[in-house]
Amino acid sequence: MLRAAGIDCGTNSIRLLVADVDLASGSLTDVARLMEVVRLGQGVDQTGWFAPDALERTLVQVERFGRLCRELEVGPVRFVATSATRDAANRNILLDAVRAELGVEVDVVSGLEEAHLSFTGALSGAAGRRPGPKLCVDIGGGSTELSMGTVLPEQSYSIDLGCVRVTERYLRSDPPIEAELWAASAEIEAALDAAEQAIDLGQTAHLVGLAGSVTTVTAMALGLDHYDPALIDGAELPVPKVLEACQSLWQASRAERARLGFMHPGRVDVIGAGALIWALMIKRVANAVERQGGSLTWVLTSEHDILDGITLSAAGYQPS
Repeated sequence: MLRAAGIDCGTNSIRLLVADVDLASGSLTDVARLMEVVRLGQGVDQTGWFAPDALERTLVQVERFGRLCRELEVGPVRFVATSATRDAANRNILLDAVRAELGVEVDVVSGLEEAHLSFTGALSGAAGRRPGPKLCVDIGGGSTELSMGTVLPEQSYSIDLGCVRVTERYLRSDPPIEAELWAASAEIEAALDAAEQAIDLGQTAHLVGLAGSVTTVTAMALGLDHYDPALIDGAELPVPKVLEACQSLWQASRAERARLGFMHPGRVDVIGAGALIWALMIKRVANAVERQGGSLTWVLTSEHDILDGITLSAAGYQPS
């Protein structure tokens, strides 16, 4: 067993996983799993720069994660930054701070590598026990990644839209008005048109949703009164039930969302956009599967995602 750490620095949150990795099987035993909503990507879509307060919130957590890694005597560490860092002209402030605190270089990964890491992470959990082609969809704050495969990702695509980006561009009213939802939907659908050119969505045997927007929708669909990862991970829900939960979330006001016992405070203002992306994705995949003579009736949720994939890669695990 090798103790390794992965850090996922996204547009909405920064997360740490310290785990003991079995390199023979690719299994992870969690030692610590932390998440903080820091909204690093605040305003990046409009300005192309990290806001000073967003950087400050993020660097506080980088320091905290560094201390914990030292306390837990972690071996290899991999720090991955995604959409917001790809877009920010002043990213060097983050890169220099991470190097000083953790002694590692930040991997500012492409959307395709992000998709591959998400697929590997998802298959380390419940998704890995499903046969046939799996389409893993990771809805982040700034981008959404799709990967299709059975054991390894065979087709991947990255969409430059996520829950923070769509919220900042379109969903400014509380709750969103119909015109905002139509405008957001039009851009999402156009992005899905391009994704469908890159990935044969109709091959999907299992649609697997990853990351906070999807797990929050799943908590809503399950009727949970608090967030319970054990119930959410591996939950397989009928498509109509998931779509109903999505619609309830984007139609709700922020005050109504905040009263939901499972809702993380950092997702209250962006979950409507995340739910909209997920609903349109599910419908698109279901239609593609139907055109090829199949039927998509269930959607699987995984608590294992890019963070698990980063940690496995830090340990040097290579799926085969």
